[in-house]
Amino acid sequence: MTDQITAAFYRGNKSFAVEPKESAPPGAGEASIRVAYCGICGTDMHVYHGNMDARVGLNRVIGHEMSGTVSSVGEGVSNVSVGQKVVVRPLDHCGDCPACAAGHQHICHKLKFLGLDTDGAMQEVWTVPAHTLHVLPDEIDMSHAALIEPVAVACHDVRLSELQLGEDVVVIGGGPIGILVAMVARDAGGKVVVSEVNPNRLAIAEKLGFDTVNPAETDLAAAINARTGDKGADVVFEVSGTQPGVDAMTAVGATRARIVMVAIHAQKPQIDLFQFFWRELKLIGARVYEPEDYEKAIGIITSGGVDADTVITDVAPLADIQAAFEALDRSPTALKSLIKVSE
Repeated sequence: MTDQITAAFYRGNKSFAVEPKESAPPGAGEASIRVAYCGICGTDMHVYHGNMDARVGLNRVIGHEMSGTVSSVGEGVSNVSVGQKVVVRPLDHCGDCPACAAGHQHICHKLKFLGLDTDGAMQEVWTVPAHTLHVLPDEIDMSHAALIEPVAVACHDVRLSELQLGEDVVVIGGGPIGILVAMVARDAGGKVVVSEVNPNRLAIAEKLGFDTVNPAETDLAAAINARTGDKGADVVFEVSGTQPGVDAMTAVGATRARIVMVAIHAQKPQIDLFQFFWRELKLIGARVYEPEDYEKAIGIITSGGVDADTVITDVAPLADIQAAFEALDRSPTALKSLIKVSE
């Protein structure tokens, strides 16, 4: 037996069609989620611009930054119950490759990213493997919970950095992920400076209580050295995805600084390897998240360690998804836009 729901289909050429869809009951090991909110992320914008058509096709329901409530479960599902608030960790691993065998399922060689390689959360009911679900506390605001996926990215980045209480931190790039990395790093005890050239994003970072530097106006390395007694930053997060950001990450690092590469670079950047030799720097790659990062993110969102109301700048209903993407694409001030999928 199937139910009819409403879903937003990506059709290519910067267009979405909101149409009815048949929703089958969950199979063995699956759960169906009544989606409350779904965030629009940078990857979704890449889809919107047609940069991922070869991967997602022209009939895909995208979206993965979500919150919702379990509406039904399939045979053998025991980790969640109907009525529980949940989020989806949108990674489905193969279980057989060398990465999975080593316990690194989040970077499985055959990883499926739900919402890109499968249909995603911009539909009223989303059926997913039950092992991807994390249960939320009853008191959490469901719009805030839609930030858990990107906050989990930040938690993974900060965890891999091995940030210690009181260390000096520079976040290069003050977009949505950069701001979340900054908040999670501050929550972990770091003394954080955000480097950003966009004045609107600088204003948001300052509203959130961060010290900022605009590297288009001020020498970033000189500013960080002035703050740290010429030591430099102990931890650097490269979140800009730009060549100037890569130049800055080695310029601001202290001796034995840990540099975390968060951004995805469309082209191979040039890296000053001499600085890695000279200062014994460490470069750390960070990709998506692991279950413990999701649990950490749930705790930070619930405790208020992330200012969700400031991060969420726009909310639109599913019926207006086309206008929401168009508005986000041209907005100089938006940080995180949410789609309200259902009540």
